Amino acid sequence: MPRHARQLTRTVALVGMMGSGKTAVGTAVARALGVAFKDSDHEIERAANMSVAEIFERYGEPFFREKETQVLTRLLDGPPAILSTGGGAFLSETNRRLIGEKGVALWLKADLDLLWSRVRHKTTRPLLRVPDPYAKLKSLLEARAPFYAEAGIVVEAERGLSVQQMAEKVVAALAADPAGLLEEKE
Repeated sequence: MPRHARQLTRTVALVGMMGSGKTAVGTAVARALGVAFKDSDHEIERAANMSVAEIFERYGEPFFREKETQVLTRLLDGPPAILSTGGGAFLSETNRRLIGEKGVALWLKADLDLLWSRVRHKTTRPLLRVPDPYAKLKSLLEARAPFYAEAGIVVEAERGLSVQQMAEKVVAALAADPAGLLEEKE
């Protein structure tokens, strides 16, 4: 593992809409900081041995949300890491409390047009399998933004920035946070 001048003191849970870059940016941030990258949706899929879309279809959203909280609880334990959460995870008061107690939430904030440009051709988004997916995405963003706004740190996505540039913005926001999320290694 490469040597890193700073070390993460708490797990950073990336929250935000589908298409905001939680997985891509989170992976790059984890690499830059030399910590593990964890993805709650991936862990749910692994535990269930089926995709998120299949879980929604077979068992419904309430079942999925219950499993999501169980997985988040497990993933928030252990050494500090970068944790990508599902788009709806932070809507749960229980999940917001868990993240606040064991880590810190960072909202990757992206506007509707940017989100749409990233998700409109994907078939893996169960909540967008509706006759008007753009309208659905818009309503989800409007409903979820007040919850995401409760995150301790907000990093605004900008059209045209590469994944690496967004990761650098996130690392800079972590370094600037007064809670001391990044400390110098001795």
